Amino acid sequence: MSDKDQPIFKPENISMVEHKLVKGMVDVPEDFEPMHVMGHYVENALDLGFNIDEKLVKADFTIEIRTESQNLNKKEATGNFHLVFIYQVEGLNNLAKPRENRFIELNPALANALSSVTYSTSRGILLTRLQGTALQNFILPIINPNKLLHDK
Repeated sequence: MSDKDQPIFKPENISMVEHKLVKGMVDVPEDFEPMHVMGHYVENALDLGFNIDEKLVKADFTIEIRTESQNLNKKEATGNFHLVFIYQVEGLNNLAKPRENRFIELNPALANALSSVTYSTSRGILLTRLQGTALQNFILPIINPNKLLHDK
């Protein structure tokens, strides 16, 4: 489907109806020294699921964080998070078309909006959850939200 054939998408048609922190874990070794942290390794993944009849989209976002201390700490501090967001999307049946093999052809503007809102909301949740921990200086980096849609 070409861009000119795409149905019109309006961001105002998305509502976040629920969000959950399914997993939120920070593991810090007993002898860990935060002053040795030089940076952080981060890996994340976004999976979208659809209930087109109910106009719902489920966004599963997982994040793995690890400190990088250049061997100055015997073991690194880690954080693992799993956040779930449920969105209601008016007109979803026109923006997400089922295809063979259980694939969905998703309107690119809707995909971008879901990825953007999920990622930015997760950034804020992590900022508050990591305060007072060995990962308190970690901030989820700003990225192109479309990158989350293609990293599989």
